[in-house]
Amino acid sequence: MNVEISSRVLPGIGVCQEIELRDEHRIGIVTRRTGLRDLVIYDEDGDGSALSIALTDDEANAVAEILGAPQLTSRLAALQMQAEGLIVEQLPIPHDSPYARRPLGDTQVRTLTGASIVAVLRRSAAIPSPTPDFVLMPGDLVVTVGTQDAVDQVAHILAGTLNPATNPATNPAPPPGTDHRPSG
Repeated sequence: MNVEISSRVLPGIGVCQEIELRDEHRIGIVTRRTGLRDLVIYDEDGDGSALSIALTDDEANAVAEILGAPQLTSRLAALQMQAEGLIVEQLPIPHDSPYARRPLGDTQVRTLTGASIVAVLRRSAAIPSPTPDFVLMPGDLVVTVGTQDAVDQVAHILAGTLNPATNPATNPAPPPGTDHRPSG
């Protein structure tokens, strides 16, 4: 069975994502503009909610972990982050990454690319807003938000394949009209 997630804007409130279950019941998650979330179970005729439960961030994360954080996080991120020019991707930390077993801050991802790592998926757990001292482990998936070019650069940084000499963030081009060749 292929379950489709429908999404609709609730003016002044936020976004509601809903699914219809196989027995024709509907459930939804309302993500408020404040960041709070509500789990909504609709009554049988579909006109209103039979039950609405406000979730704290910790509770929402626990529900996500129970339901399978990688799948849920990627779908919600894709639906919520549809801003023009931005993408959301899950990038792996390879076993041979120079950043495996090192703090996230060592990557300097935001400084070098402008992209942000907004969460780390480890096994079935989602770690939102990891701090610079969060230690990355082989097999982690980092949820990255940025332009396509920036996210591509993050993938190369994490894999250890980005050449700093060709990275405009660390090696800017000289101003036009300047010549840095030795005279002789």
